[in-house]
Amino acid sequence: MLHIAFFGLGNMGAGMAANLLKAGYKVSVFDLVQAQVDKLCALGASAGDTPADTVKNADIIISMLPAGRHVEQLYFGTADATMGIVARARAGAIFIDCSTIEAQTARSMSSLLKERGHSFVDAPVSGGVAGAAAGTLTFIVGGSAQTVEAVNPVLQAMGKNIFHAGEAGAGQVAKICNNMLLAVLMAGTSEALQLAIDNGIDAAVMSDIMKKSSGNNWTLQTYNPCPGVMENVPSSNQYQGGFMVDLMNKDLGLAMATAATHQSAVPMGSLAQSLYQLHGMQGNGKKDFSSIFQAFRPKG
Repeated sequence: MLHIAFFGLGNMGAGMAANLLKAGYKVSVFDLVQAQVDKLCALGASAGDTPADTVKNADIIISMLPAGRHVEQLYFGTADATMGIVARARAGAIFIDCSTIEAQTARSMSSLLKERGHSFVDAPVSGGVAGAAAGTLTFIVGGSAQTVEAVNPVLQAMGKNIFHAGEAGAGQVAKICNNMLLAVLMAGTSEALQLAIDNGIDAAVMSDIMKKSSGNNWTLQTYNPCPGVMENVPSSNQYQGGFMVDLMNKDLGLAMATAATHQSAVPMGSLAQSLYQLHGMQGNGKKDFSSIFQAFRPKG
């Protein structure tokens, strides 16, 4: 039985690890929040006392962490790379990082892991908490074709769509391109809906019109930002759950840094970043990113 070590049991990681267990894999888990570890153990996972203990005998190691610095610290620990899990992993282990991080960090880690006899893919995800729980995530993968093929069955246990974007780091670039567009679409959809409301058109009616017209997009179909229009989305739950504004700001920052490196023109992405930064600074960082709708509502 393939043994998988999983690090990071947050809103996304917990559902992903649970689906690996459902698929019959042996899973060992580690997280700083003990309650999350206990939930996975109740489903059949084993808990590692330390990160090093968690990777013992693991064939595949998956990380789902907030930022690149957390992944680097987990993998390599110290400057001499003797305290991280890489130094404790079995020979030939495959590392899958599902975090959204800097593409250059992914490329650097891939090279360091290769030097130590391991393989690596960056596999950031799209699909949100609901997709993680349902096993319907989209994985956007960077790495060698051979390694991507080797991990494909594991990714399929957690997701519905697997895309190989290119070599190491390509998964991260593709992910931030997607999320930059998502931010633009969410802000634009919110602006259009509020314009309709300001002129006496019901938001649900306007949403139906746009869904059947040239303005149709993913936010209207599955994630409407206007409260009361769609059930079971954050906008109808006071913008709780889902994908936080703080995380969208992180991803937009990564997109802008990547654009600067290659002198890419991203005026819409830059404007979306400004809108989300201001929204976060106004105390909305922990709300779902669809709460940008509130930025367009009349004040007072």
